[in-house]
Amino acid sequence: MSAGGPTSQQHVHALYCEHHGWLFGWLRRKLGSADNAADLMQDTFVRIISSRDTLLGVREPRAFLVTTAKRLMVDQARRKRVEDAYLHELTMAAAHLGSPPSPEQLLETLQALAHIEMALDGLSAKARQAFLLHYLDGETHVGIASQLGVSTRMIQKYLVQALVHCHRHAEY
Repeated sequence: MSAGGPTSQQHVHALYCEHHGWLFGWLRRKLGSADNAADLMQDTFVRIISSRDTLLGVREPRAFLVTTAKRLMVDQARRKRVEDAYLHELTMAAAHLGSPPSPEQLLETLQALAHIEMALDGLSAKARQAFLLHYLDGETHVGIASQLGVSTRMIQKYLVQALVHCHRHAEY
């Protein structure tokens, strides 16, 4: 510990002590559930702690906490959408096949979806949305372009960006 100033750990501790009650209340109102609020509050502080540049230059701690929590809520909503799409397809497939997949097949598929989600992390919102609309929902380039308000050429670029990003992620 340096004598020059507080450490990153001390900054996080202070942030937690000063704002955890407020953040919990904000999340509870936003999510309508104390349990979900507690989970997301914990995830928010874990994200902050694991950040390489924890709290560098943070002047508005509550805005920082809200931004981090909102990003986690978006991640959860995206994950839920992917899981719901999978469950829908699973239901459709089971109706056609007559028997549901085994627990092992379900686990493998959910792990693959989690891997895809991690691979898409770091993409721009539009590139990620274009990828999901095209490869999960089966949308055409024209349909996606219309939804996102961009040209079909831009959709092609987004899809290439997403595929390259996923390929790079797979190499690590």
